[in-house]
Amino acid sequence: MQETMIIGADDYLRGVTLESFSTDDTVFVTQFEQRIKDTISTFGILDGKENIVVAASGGKDSTVVMYILKNLGYHIRALTVDTHIGCYTEQNLKNVIKFCESINVPLVAKDFNTEFGYGVCYLRDTLAEKGLNVKSCTVCGVPRRYLINKYTREMGADVVITGHNLDDECQAILMNYFRNTLQLSARLGPVPGVIRDPRFIPRAKPLYFLSNTEIERYSKLKGFQVAYGHCPCSTDAYRRHIKDWLHAMSLKHPRFKHRIITHFLANLPALRHKYRSDASPGECLSCGEPTSAELCKTCSIMQLASSPTQTI
Repeated sequence: MQETMIIGADDYLRGVTLESFSTDDTVFVTQFEQRIKDTISTFGILDGKENIVVAASGGKDSTVVMYILKNLGYHIRALTVDTHIGCYTEQNLKNVIKFCESINVPLVAKDFNTEFGYGVCYLRDTLAEKGLNVKSCTVCGVPRRYLINKYTREMGADVVITGHNLDDECQAILMNYFRNTLQLSARLGPVPGVIRDPRFIPRAKPLYFLSNTEIERYSKLKGFQVAYGHCPCSTDAYRRHIKDWLHAMSLKHPRFKHRIITHFLANLPALRHKYRSDASPGECLSCGEPTSAELCKTCSIMQLASSPTQTI
């Protein structure tokens, strides 16, 4: 079964052909790796990029993409951020260090405690005690993305490779639709972002057309020592509910995720045009990182955590 994805508009049309993967493991591995190659070439993800940094968590997605890029002959480095979520991130850190050593990829490690003085669990509990309803994924994701951008910029990266996959993208699309935040969807895509500013390092998603199940299958076939399953702090996340619903729908309709992506990519050029901004971000008054507000989101979270008051 094949499905052609038309993802552009006017004279900006491209096609990516998706076919069902083989049940034969050897054939599957070849097909899987070829889809990543096709995604990289179709979207020019690594064209002219010499300083490639992979945002590595120790999970299956970033481990798989790091392994394949290395095998394709790309010179890559890795950056990992320890968010201090107990044994979960302790094991992930051990896994990513061991894996990077095994394939000879230089690794830079940063952590929340050193950078902010708090880990995710402490931040979440402190904010909750103040009566502030800030979800765990926000407390973790916002500062983590902040550190990834900051330190990949210091590393001189041309591009940051992330392990976002088909499931992640579909979840984000649906969340933004249900919340009526389509301006956030304009930032999605295989090469995300609408703001071009030298302080923001471009990102790319080579696993964009691969599902969570397919990536897990590949990872297990390769014998990668990674953690599978949910983050223990994600139980309160809206994304978790969307993820469960999406999984249930996909069991009934196997091409469901592909059709979401097909529709989304057909409309992405229009979304980016609608929400395009030529204005350059300012600087955070606290840390100097780029932001459109007086304080960046990370500094706002840290200020809330350290403030004795319960209001912003």
